[in-house]
Amino acid sequence: MTTWVLDLDGVMWLGATAIPGSAGAVARLRAADVGVAFCTNNSFLPIREYEQKLAGFGIDAAGTVISSATAVAELIRPGERALVCAGPGVVEALKAAGSRVELASEDPEGTFDAVVVGFHPTFDYRSMHAAMRAVVGGARLLATNNDPIYPSHDGPAPGCGSILASIERATGVEAELAGKPMPTMARLVRNRFGDDGVFVGDSLSTDGAMATELGWPFGLVLTGNVSVDEVPDDHPSEWLAPDLANLVSQRLAR
Repeated sequence: MTTWVLDLDGVMWLGATAIPGSAGAVARLRAADVGVAFCTNNSFLPIREYEQKLAGFGIDAAGTVISSATAVAELIRPGERALVCAGPGVVEALKAAGSRVELASEDPEGTFDAVVVGFHPTFDYRSMHAAMRAVVGGARLLATNNDPIYPSHDGPAPGCGSILASIERATGVEAELAGKPMPTMARLVRNRFGDDGVFVGDSLSTDGAMATELGWPFGLVLTGNVSVDEVPDDHPSEWLAPDLANLVSQRLAR
């Protein structure tokens, strides 16, 4: 069975607001015996909270959501001490992977095996200082993604990449990335959702590149990061739509 793997921010919602027609589009795919799953580079929330948010929009997503927090946990070995400069989603994923987790915001002492960076709106100088010191002290620098921005309810907002840039600049170390469009996330998608799929998103550099990494068609919707004027000339018209609802309609009509 083919599975459509959908991005969340910019495809299903903007902030707390559902994008009109997206929930209905998921229902139409499932009614047509097409699998639906979800893959986000936003690592902030624990997986169950993404599932609950989708449920609030009328979508049963239990067991079908992965995030870049899920992916970055693949880069941590059980028992490693990780300094986390990220949100509760990363903390949850690393603990599930067997890591000893401590928060950069709490000024922990000693050496670390890894510093893990993810999006979190409480990032500050104190956390940056702790992360920088740990990396200089020999810790691997890992990050959920390097997305510079993400689509919020009132327009673009700084993403994980903007946080990560300060730590990379301070240390001179380039982070190992885990989320879209990296091979770590591609392996996770295939292991969870199979080899036959379509990737749908609102970003060329993450979602489009993720589709390329997977070797899948890329459904580009214009409800997030990309405007109609920014669509590449060579993007297939049959995989371009103003929103998910229109994309599903035109694909199911074929």
